[in-house]
Amino acid sequence: MLIKALRHRKGLTQVELARRAGTSQPVISAYEHAHRDPTYETLRKLVEAAGERLELDAVQPRSDLPPPADELEHARRLLDVLSLADAIPTRRCSAVLAAPRLVST
Repeated sequence: MLIKALRHRKGLTQVELARRAGTSQPVISAYEHAHRDPTYETLRKLVEAAGERLELDAVQPRSDLPPPADELEHARRLLDVLSLADAIPTRRCSAVLAAPRLVST
């Protein structure tokens, strides 16, 4: 989707983008139709061939808790989580299968 949107925004055909990137039109088509997945380097090359720059920004998950100070604190937190999980009530399953019976005649 990114490659096709970029190509359209730049007014390029698949053939033109392929020529600029040093690949073939069928490869561009395969990427645009999700028949193939480009590697990061290939995607960067295609984006640059269209005259743009690819930036990757990894977002780190946020937490209200500070990281554990040591392994002991880490273990205590894990035990707290496991204790909470054990405290969640479970539903007992019926021993009888509740499904309609099929009777052939």
